[in-house]
Amino acid sequence: MDQLNRVSIEAFKKQKKIPLIIVLDNVRSLNNIGSVFRTADAFAVTAIYLCGITGTPPHKEIHKTALGATESVNWKYFENTLEGIDILKKDGFLVYAIEQAEGSIMLNEYKPDSNVPTAFVFGNEVDGVDDCVLDKVDGVIEIPQFGTKHSLNISVSAGIIVWHYVLGLKE
Repeated sequence: MDQLNRVSIEAFKKQKKIPLIIVLDNVRSLNNIGSVFRTADAFAVTAIYLCGITGTPPHKEIHKTALGATESVNWKYFENTLEGIDILKKDGFLVYAIEQAEGSIMLNEYKPDSNVPTAFVFGNEVDGVDDCVLDKVDGVIEIPQFGTKHSLNISVSAGIIVWHYVLGLKE
């Protein structure tokens, strides 16, 4: 691990983060939650908001895929996703749902604004982002897909979206 130049958890907590918060809206899979923590750690995301039925650390199944990222990544729990969204908006965040919806912006057309902090909402594995949350967000971003399934695992979607966001900040 020393050869990989990994920072300690203490150093990670002090380092500058990208202006991004990931919101998990009623995500039921503890493995997905752990994977999102790992992605958030990899890209130095500011925080994760865990909402509704979304599981929270400490939990054996989350830890299995997070591999310690629950210790490095800041997170908050909200009983209701709308509560978290309201706080984000009050704090000046642009909030986007990641969903297939009418009027969505295709990911390849989305350009992040480095001057405005952003939050991405990922929804339940079966039902997606709740309609009441969709009514409150600033926009909906859709990942273009060309196969027969037209859906991706939340942890895969989070990796794609966060990577696209990070690349866009560097342009």
